[in-house]
Amino acid sequence: MVRPDRKDWSNKLTDALWAYRTAYKTPIEPPLIGKQRKLNICEMEELRDEAYECASAYKDKMKRVHDAKLRRRTFEEGQRVWLYNSRLKLFPGKLKSKWTGPYQVKRVGKFGEVEIEDFDDHLRQVVNGHRLKPYLEDADMNKEIHESEV
Repeated sequence: MVRPDRKDWSNKLTDALWAYRTAYKTPIEPPLIGKQRKLNICEMEELRDEAYECASAYKDKMKRVHDAKLRRRTFEEGQRVWLYNSRLKLFPGKLKSKWTGPYQVKRVGKFGEVEIEDFDDHLRQVVNGHRLKPYLEDADMNKEIHESEV
């Protein structure tokens, strides 16, 4: 007990902490509430796992749909191509072309990388094949027009 004027509480603090730490404690809430809380936690975990599986299945399905739309482009050495300018988003221009070039294909790698060379300054760079499209010349355009008429 602490004196009525409460001046010796600091002397009794260590004894009180020892008594609190060594005492046997029982939970105040009934066991049924604890069981219900555990069931709620398990149900939340099941819902989270189900949501994760649904999201994963959705991502897999969207990847299959996207991959089915991709067309594999094949390039040959010496072919002329256009290069997609991915930096255009940084400097937007309403009438600016997204394609630069033409470039000449110098080497085609087995993993889709293509080495191209600029006609003017003969600088070479390696780019992803998805950023390229064929450059059609007048002879190619006339050939396509005649094929569509037949």
